[in-house]
Amino acid sequence: MIRDWLIKRILPRALWVYHVNCGACNGCDIEVLDTLTPYYDAERFGIKIVGSPRHADAIVLCGPMTRQTAPAVRRVYEAVPDPKIVFAIGSCAVGGGMWHDAYNVLGGADQVLPVDFYVPGCPPRPEAILHGVATALGLTEQEVARVSGVQRGNEVDVRSLPREERLVQEQD
Repeated sequence: MIRDWLIKRILPRALWVYHVNCGACNGCDIEVLDTLTPYYDAERFGIKIVGSPRHADAIVLCGPMTRQTAPAVRRVYEAVPDPKIVFAIGSCAVGGGMWHDAYNVLGGADQVLPVDFYVPGCPPRPEAILHGVATALGLTEQEVARVSGVQRGNEVDVRSLPREERLVQEQD
């Protein structure tokens, strides 16, 4: 509640972002930087990548949190002025991804920093990244609905779903 109020009050026009790679394969990094191209044009929402964490309003983390990068990422987090927002982009930043049980990986970004928003995917598409950031800023409404079905293996018991979701399941 307070965070939502702060986002709308303090960041009404622009969001300056500092991008951090915590040990990723660069798939998510490419997609984050692709959002800045003229095709996706993140600057129409006021989103701009800055070169210093001291100028940033938010941190975008990509990749699993490794033992080697954790102290540096903590210092970056402390350098960003308050109030700050932390985005975890990609499956690795959300929960460690395919390296979740590696010897040098601590897990997702939330093992080291308080993460405010998650954008899953391996790698997430630029549209998903823009939608996640726009939803965090309150520019778009959240479109994810909870599915209340009983899952058995790879199939969902269609009879337990509401009528609208049954139609979607039957068409697939």
